[in-house]
Amino acid sequence: MVRGTLVFVNGGVRSGKTAFAENWLGAQRSGRLIYVATGRPADEEMNSRIRRHRQDRAARPELWETIERPLDLPGILPIIREGDALLIDCMTTWLANEMYEGIESGQPCHSRTGCIEKKISELLGALSEMTDKATAVVVVSNEVLDEPLPDSADIRAYSELLGRIHQKLVEAADLAYEMDAGIPLLRKPENRIGGIG
Repeated sequence: MVRGTLVFVNGGVRSGKTAFAENWLGAQRSGRLIYVATGRPADEEMNSRIRRHRQDRAARPELWETIERPLDLPGILPIIREGDALLIDCMTTWLANEMYEGIESGQPCHSRTGCIEKKISELLGALSEMTDKATAVVVVSNEVLDEPLPDSADIRAYSELLGRIHQKLVEAADLAYEMDAGIPLLRKPENRIGGIG
């Protein structure tokens, strides 16, 4: 079997990155299109976004199957069938979920030695296994903060971890796009405006 394509799509909030990723996958489809949602309803804004995304996908049930997986992305491996195409949306919410896993006990993952590094390693390994089974795996993420970081240890740690994850994803990816005002710029393997074909 031919290994699938791993694609990384990065952009600002409302840059059109998810719509681009959906269109890109739609053009590649041969089997199921699976939307892997990482958001969880922590506040009203996220609740609203989850409702909107559910409605969008519910309007196209012939296209999309949805797996809501705020934590444990490696846990979807048994669900993937040969020929599937996956959209994982998005790394920023996945990282926030995993960083603060265990906060109820007063010991969030990011404060426990080696915990978040283990989760990132497991994520990258799972993405490689997903790409072995699926025709394509597209990972969407928000850009890392590009302004001076607030005086908050948690936000600094989050931004640094997100930056590290992005670097590892770009290194592993076959294609890497940066969304700029709705225009996909192909950054890997070469620097040009990208398309969906």
